Amino acid sequence: MNSIETFFAAKKYGVAGASARTHKYGYKVFKALIVSGRDTYPLNPITDEIDGHKAYPRISDLPVVPESLSIVTPPDVTRQVVADAIAGGVKNIWMQPGAEDELASESARSAGINVIDDGSCILVLLARQ
Repeated sequence: MNSIETFFAAKKYGVAGASARTHKYGYKVFKALIVSGRDTYPLNPITDEIDGHKAYPRISDLPVVPESLSIVTPPDVTRQVVADAIAGGVKNIWMQPGAEDELASESARSAGINVIDDGSCILVLLARQ
């Protein structure tokens, strides 16, 4: 399996930067994963709920550890999200376009995490499925 197939083979997903504002990419990514039938948890430190789903401030607050984590945050926030993902045991990270951070990518790869940070967009790939 390639890195994207490995990401999509997960049973549990998280979206860091999920948003209740429907025009934001964080909302679109979260919604696309839900609509595709994936068990997905929204991560947002200032939102309590997104489309009826309880939102969680951090990975450590989730009821389960997601195997795959999509990140839709500014790069300076991505660094902390990746540190939390490493500590929490996340196996796959997909930094959406604009969320990429070189240091975060290096840290995740050093921890043995499958990282997608090449500018590919999860929304495009989900639309093809």
